[in-house]
Amino acid sequence: MSGLIISTLWLERLATEGCRPRLPWGIGIPDLKNNPSEILPILENLKNDVSESVRRSVANNLNDISKDNPAVVIDIVKNWRGKTVKVDKLLKHASRTLLKQGNQEIMTLFGFGAVDKIKINSFKIQTPDVKIGEALAFSFDLLNTDIIAAKIRLEYGLYYQKSNGTLAKKVFKISEKVYDKNSTTSIKRKQSFKIITTRKFHIGEHQISIIINGIEFGALSFNLNN
Repeated sequence: MSGLIISTLWLERLATEGCRPRLPWGIGIPDLKNNPSEILPILENLKNDVSESVRRSVANNLNDISKDNPAVVIDIVKNWRGKTVKVDKLLKHASRTLLKQGNQEIMTLFGFGAVDKIKINSFKIQTPDVKIGEALAFSFDLLNTDIIAAKIRLEYGLYYQKSNGTLAKKVFKISEKVYDKNSTTSIKRKQSFKIITTRKFHIGEHQISIIINGIEFGALSFNLNN
């Protein structure tokens, strides 16, 4: 019996992974990027699977779809959410690219509201000249000026210098939490510029910004040197 369960698990994983439009371990599937409708019944059937690895694979497939067809995934979130804790967790993981992109519709669906009562004060860079191998240090105060608590997804955008002199943004998450009404929270962070195999650093001006519920606040510049 155990052998049958294992075999079924691998078949379910194959079903969800094998039809991913942007296979991380293989060649992308252009037809499914353009029209993912044939994938959706498979994901619908497996969203409540007993195996977390299968449900996570469903989420990864939906995340792939969101990169080319965001409206499809937003509709799925609307239709599936609120049914079970496990499916809600799946949907949150499936929406990670849309959340990083600051998609306001998906932000609202996950309870991240307007930021007109949220302020950033004393945004500073402690290390305006950073050497490769060291770390950027920055700090700021987050103010919730509202009379009610606010659920906030807090991130920062790092604009890396590219070889052609342009800047490319990568978003890093700080936290997701509820901030008390009429509160001020001091936040300090460091961003490593340690040499890694997955990114080549280029010297010159870089920028960093603060992102609240997908809305970006003004960027500050710093220099990366050898």
